[in-house]
Amino acid sequence: MFGNLTHLALQQYWFIIVSLLGAILVFLFFVQGGQTFLSRIGKSESERTILVNTLGRKWEFTFTTLVTFGGAFFASFPLFYATSFGGAYWVWMAILFAFVIQAVSYEFRTKAGNFLGKRTYESFLFINGLVGTLFVGVALATFFSGSPFTLDEMNGVHWATGAHGLEAVLSLFNLSLGLAVFFLARVLGLLYFMNTIDNANILARSRKELLYNSIPFVFFFLVFAVQLMLREGFAVHPETGKISMEPYKYLHNLLAMPVVLGMFLAGVLAVLGGILLSLLRETSAGIWFSGPGTIMVVFSLFLLAGLNNTAFYPSTYDLQSSLTIQNASSSHYTLVAMSWISLFIPLVLAYIVFAWRALNKKKIDEKEMEEEPHVY
Repeated sequence: MFGNLTHLALQQYWFIIVSLLGAILVFLFFVQGGQTFLSRIGKSESERTILVNTLGRKWEFTFTTLVTFGGAFFASFPLFYATSFGGAYWVWMAILFAFVIQAVSYEFRTKAGNFLGKRTYESFLFINGLVGTLFVGVALATFFSGSPFTLDEMNGVHWATGAHGLEAVLSLFNLSLGLAVFFLARVLGLLYFMNTIDNANILARSRKELLYNSIPFVFFFLVFAVQLMLREGFAVHPETGKISMEPYKYLHNLLAMPVVLGMFLAGVLAVLGGILLSLLRETSAGIWFSGPGTIMVVFSLFLLAGLNNTAFYPSTYDLQSSLTIQNASSSHYTLVAMSWISLFIPLVLAYIVFAWRALNKKKIDEKEMEEEPHVY
């Protein structure tokens, strides 16, 4: 089956899979977003314990998805992995550090003999929620704005700045998406609290914070989306592979792919619908609108960045060094072998759904924390 597909078809297939993994990862950032509210919503030790433990039941999903996303990108598009991690390594080191301290915090927060204290590890969780989401959003924005690198004949990476990726934070365009992802993660975290916690004080504070965080999320997302539709994009000539700048490229991509356009608009409406539903009614179902909506919007953005003859990791220093799904991918043989393995993805997703339902069959409350033998 997969062996009969052309190399281009396999490249598109794997870019779609990687894009979907990236979209699911951004949805799972509700864990990171929730971690930024431990002190603001948890006013007592018992309330903070409830918050940490409702997030602790899901933090491994985020970590595993991050590793899977990175591994799939490396295997299917190794030149991107080598270019980005080999050049913009300070950004990726910051992201990896943020996720390492998250794992340490959940493991040691309540360990006997914890000389640092619970509040220190809660501060680490806040750092993870801030740095992890902001920098991932900035890194995603460079798929549209470009990075200052060049590749030599042996595909060696040469970065044009000494900041090695940190310069991306200085771009208002990149920062607008980074802040949009940060506040989206906070919104999703609040919706998740409202869906999984049985505590009147936490729910009341979560609903109040939802309004305060939804406004900046909508603002920064609109700033990013308007800039994206109006900016020049990195177009690839379908026959020669030459890269050139095209006005309104990403708007053209959106209009040229009606399925992506429909998914993008439906996703935006679902995200906003989940927020409004939770603000106007006392319901816990908002996460089931905003969560899938997030996946659809981010999935659409990834597809805009790489499909329809577009360079998905463009270079602002040397246009012809820009990476496309054609010049950055693995061989036909490797992609065929990987594609057979990808048939197990539905089984993995089914397991995640099963585990999710098992962990959330009962809302968490203070009594459960007192009786639970394992508490984060």
